[in-house]
Amino acid sequence: MSAQHIERNRLKLQMDKSLREVNRDVINPDIPELTLKKIEPIFKLVARARAAYLKELFEVTKICGDDLPSAEQVKQLNHYREAFEELRHASQALDTAIEQGYLDVTS
Repeated sequence: MSAQHIERNRLKLQMDKSLREVNRDVINPDIPELTLKKIEPIFKLVARARAAYLKELFEVTKICGDDLPSAEQVKQLNHYREAFEELRHASQALDTAIEQGYLDVTS
C-alpha cells in the first residue's frame, strides 16, 4: 500500500468522523430523544400515504378499464405518489440519522 493511499484513507476516516460530529451537533438539539413509541406514528403516516397511493391506483384502474387514464386522473395519482415518496424519503432520512448516531435514542 502506497503512502498516498494510506494518507487518503486517513483523510477519509477524519472526514467521516467530522461529518458525524457536525451532523450530530446540528441535528440532535432539534429532535427530542427518540423511542419506538415516538417513531411509530411516522411509520403509520408513511403506511397511510402508501395505502392512499395504491388505493388511488386501483380506483383509476377500475374507472379506466381498458382505456388510459385522463390527465386529471394521472394528476391525482401523481399527487398521492409525491406525498408518499416525500414521506418515505423523510422516514429514510430519520433512519439514517439514527443509524449514524446523529440522534439520541432509548429503548
